[in-house]
Amino acid sequence: MTGSVHPRYLITRLNEALTDTPVVCLLGARQVGKTTLARLADAERSYLNFDDVNLLNAARRDPAGFIQALPDKVVLDEIQRAPELFPAIKAAVDRERMPGRFLLTGSTNLLLLPATQESLAGRMEVINLNPLSEQEKQHSSESLLQRLLANDIKSVITAEQQLIKGVAEAVCKGGYPEPNTRTPTRARQWHKQYLNAIIQRDVQDIANIRDGHELQRLMELLAHRTANLLNINNLANEIALSRETTEKYISILERLYLIRRLPAWHKNEAKRLIKTPKIHIIDSGLACSLCNLKIEQWNDYSTDFGGVLESFVVQQLICQAGWVDSELRFYHYRDKDQVEVDLVIEQGKKIWGVEVKKAASIQRKDGAGLARLASQAGDAFQGGILLYAGNNYLPLGQKNCVAVPMNGLWV
Repeated sequence: MTGSVHPRYLITRLNEALTDTPVVCLLGARQVGKTTLARLADAERSYLNFDDVNLLNAARRDPAGFIQALPDKVVLDEIQRAPELFPAIKAAVDRERMPGRFLLTGSTNLLLLPATQESLAGRMEVINLNPLSEQEKQHSSESLLQRLLANDIKSVITAEQQLIKGVAEAVCKGGYPEPNTRTPTRARQWHKQYLNAIIQRDVQDIANIRDGHELQRLMELLAHRTANLLNINNLANEIALSRETTEKYISILERLYLIRRLPAWHKNEAKRLIKTPKIHIIDSGLACSLCNLKIEQWNDYSTDFGGVLESFVVQQLICQAGWVDSELRFYHYRDKDQVEVDLVIEQGKKIWGVEVKKAASIQRKDGAGLARLASQAGDAFQGGILLYAGNNYLPLGQKNCVAVPMNGLWV
């Protein structure tokens, strides 16, 4: 649970990993509930946090002695602050390969640290904890992703077509536990203070940057462009930075789990590497706060929620993959004719497509992206969904393709 309020469905996978893997690492942004989940998995386990300067200094001063002095099973929180410990953890595991010996948590992507890759290869399982999904917030046992992969989504028309409720609230609140307990005004304040604190504190653990304000400006600009194709040159020009610095800053924001690059899908896997990715802000609540978008503006057509809504859907399905199938791969599709599919899901050789629409009505052209993806994927194409703000499950006229109410993500 997070704050003993919401279930965290990754706990099953975490417990399984602790039964057979010496080092389990729970990674995710600050304030998503890593510490709470680690303690819930094993309340008897000793707990040390490297935000404690005295502990951090002791670990850095004598890594081997520090690890040798630890109890049999321990949580080492914010481990990215003490990368000097990785060789000592490797040595301890090699002396005694005990399952669940170390449970690490980190607020940056440790897999990008060479010391981690060299020291803990074959000894560590990494589990990524995202902000709360709407499925967890609503305590729902239904997973839309699971139904999609099973091709278990059928057309069902039960009532007159109308706008469903709750979508604006879900998007604007996002998934960080703390702001979900606050009023919208106080939640926006939390998001802005949160971003400032990360840039002032956590960035220094992973990179030397000359100006935190530049990084903050880039994050704000990316929030306004969430769900767009990543154009490094354009971003660099907008904030008057070099291309190299802009690339570096984007990588930093990725490592802090604030943004994600969603690669392009192509039936030729080699060509995926050269096609342009999309950029997504991971938490829609943070994106709304940075863009000053409010729940009451949802139906105001002078405001644009389209990109944030798309990022929200991408995030929900990636969250669900954590407990449905962590081996799934996610992409977007865009071809030379500018035909797009917002999310492509790949499971082995099987392909599904997901489109996102804010409106409550469906038109014939809305299935064009899924139809194009189906023609490109051939026999690999299994089906798709178009998430929209209407209340009925409507056929789209393409193999296993259905328009699904947006709240199908959590109801």
